[in-house]
Amino acid sequence: MSDAAQPTAAEVRAAAEAVKTALDRHLAAVESRSGDEDPAVYEAFNQLAAAAEAYDELLYDRYDEVTPFEIPSAGDAPPYTGPEEPSAVSVLIRRDYAVAEPQRLRAHAQRIEAADDEGGEASGTVHGALGLLFGEFEPDEIASRHAEFGLEEGDSTLWVTASDEPAEPGEWLEAPFDQVDPQQVVCRFDVSAVFDDEDLDDDEDDDLEGMPALVLDEDEDLEPLDADR
Repeated sequence: MSDAAQPTAAEVRAAAEAVKTALDRHLAAVESRSGDEDPAVYEAFNQLAAAAEAYDELLYDRYDEVTPFEIPSAGDAPPYTGPEEPSAVSVLIRRDYAVAEPQRLRAHAQRIEAADDEGGEASGTVHGALGLLFGEFEPDEIASRHAEFGLEEGDSTLWVTASDEPAEPGEWLEAPFDQVDPQQVVCRFDVSAVFDDEDLDDDEDDDLEGMPALVLDEDEDLEPLDADR
């Protein structure tokens, strides 16, 4: 973005105030909600998301700074055709990790084994160490401490799907992610380095405006996130 197109400091400040106002409205709507599907809460949520996104963009354009906000977006997801009043929901989560430091991973697994009265030798292999790690800690704790365990974060996604009836006990355990209907997804939250790459590409396109004899290669499309989980 050129200097002439940059927002003013006053515009950034006004956007920040809009976020504060939207936060107050959202909290008030939640505190006075009339039920689980109160339209006032949904409207306040959408207003807060829009205000946060606008502030994030202006802050970056003016100061080259970012916020910790992650605005959920439906992207190219198909329209929702699930039940209007679902009686059950499923939460599907996938988090990818690279084993960046196998020795660190095995060291943690060895400590788990040492604390186990029965002992064992599973920590001698990476797959055995992973089994010990995920058997000892909740997935959310591993996500927050992944670097400590020698893991490196990759893409992650969370899908919430709605249904008319809860599944029967044991019905989907053998293939838990094979029957996901994208049109029953209520909301999803994706985290990926590919989004950062897209931002960089946008910045490069802005910088190239008006420059002759440059051709950008657009033949390669980004692969979609793995939606198996």
